[in-house]
This record gives sequence, C-alpha cells and structure tokens, in this order.
Amino acid sequence: MPAQNTLFRSIVLAGERPGGNAVSHAFDIPASVLVPVAGKPSLQRVVEALTASHHVQGGLICGPTADVLDHSEELQKILGSPGFQWLAPATGPAASALRALEELDHYPALLTAGDHALLTPEIVDDFCQQALALAGSSDCDFIVGFVPYSLVQASWPESKRTVLKFSDGCFCGSNLFTALNPNGMRALSFWRQAEADRKHPWRIARRFGAVTLLRYLFKKLSLDATLKTLSKAAGCRVGYVLLDHARAAIDVDSIEDQKLAEKILKLQEETV
Repeated sequence: MPAQNTLFRSIVLAGERPGGNAVSHAFDIPASVLVPVAGKPSLQRVVEALTASHHVQGGLICGPTADVLDHSEELQKILGSPGFQWLAPATGPAASALRALEELDHYPALLTAGDHALLTPEIVDDFCQQALALAGSSDCDFIVGFVPYSLVQASWPESKRTVLKFSDGCFCGSNLFTALNPNGMRALSFWRQAEADRKHPWRIARRFGAVTLLRYLFKKLSLDATLKTLSKAAGCRVGYVLLDHARAAIDVDSIEDQKLAEKILKLQEETV
C-alpha cells in the first residue's frame, strides 16, 4: 500500500495504431500525439501537465516508433524534458502499458494517453490524491478515473463521447489509471486479452458471463458491481475515483475533438 506522500512515476502511451488515424492523416503528421492543439502538440501538453503536478516525478513516454523519433525534431525536443525517457511501443496500448510498467518498475505508476491535450496539473493531482486515499482505505491494486457524463454534457453538449451506462449513472473515461503495486499488472494483462478478443465478442462475454452482460445492457448493473466482476475476471482488485473535471474526458483522437480542444483552450486563455 503506497504511503500518502509517495510520488507517482508516469507512463504516457504515445504509440500509433497501424495505419495511423484520421487526425494524423488530416495534418499529414506521422503520429497523432504530435498533432498541434492551440499551437502545441498534444504530447507536449501532457508532459507539461505531468511535470507541473505535485504528485508525479518523470517517467516513460512509450511511443511513437523509432522511425518517427529519428525524423521528428519536435518529438526529440519533448523528450528532452527532464525526467522523461522514450520507450519503443509494443503492438497495442495494453501491451505497451505492460512493457512500460515492467521497464519502469515503480509503484504507484500513473498511466495516461499522449493525446490527452486538455490534461492539467490540477486534474493529475486530483486523480493522484484520490487514488492514494482509496489505496489507504482499501486493498485496490489498480484504479481507474471516471468523469460523470452529466458534467461533460453540461459543459460541451456537442461533444461525442463513449459513455458507460450503469444503474447508478453514466460515466466517461478519463484516460487516467494507476497501478498501485505489481498485482495491478493483471488488470493490464486482462485489457491486452480483451483487445485481442475484440473481433470475437463471444470470448469477452464468456469472461464475464451472460447474466452479467445482460444486466449491464439493460442498465441493471452498478459501477461498483461491474468493477467487482471485472476484478474477479482480471485476478486483481480494480477500484475507481470520480473526477469533477469535464475536460478530463476529452482526448484528441478525432478531428472533431481536436477542434473542440482548441476551442476550450482558447476560451480558457480569454478568461485568464
């Protein structure tokens, strides 16, 4: 169980799926994490937020690939940030997270995405503080951050997000996770297997059971009950914290999100 004053080390997942995505293609940039958002690449904004937080001390940037690194002065500049090192990505985000966690060999470890352009030091610290508090009162191995969908909808109703619907509310992911101890790697191993089975939904269903899936589909399953089932399937205790930051639910993995992120940042600048 980590102490309350324990510093996290971070893992920033900055790999690219084969073939890239619409954002990188639209900007003719080899990696989506280098797409500019209000004048700065998403990855730079993530690294700046982690560096300015009070709970994180450096870490690993897993990706993009070595050929991108060799030909991108911008990426080399970002990697010049004190305390951060580059690591070659594996195939898929879950496998990359596992590789990075093994290389980092430090707990607690904070995981986030390189396209999380709206991340702030305040969001990072809120997540870390809540995660440490939960770790002190439970036997969690892995913690996930969620954002209430109502908060996102009220702030940016035009934003299209993936929404997880439970009997006790609807939530969006925050792209913030922490492995509190080595046992937390089991959650990432489960994620990797789920990625491998994504074209075979019946295999994923078999892991949870038909009754559980039907209860979720009909919104009869609470978030707590869902994570309890996930914990059993993964072989480790998975907990969660709720973040009162709508922008924590926005990453830049589509052209629409890139435009929304720029709009949010420009409004922020105007109000400062």
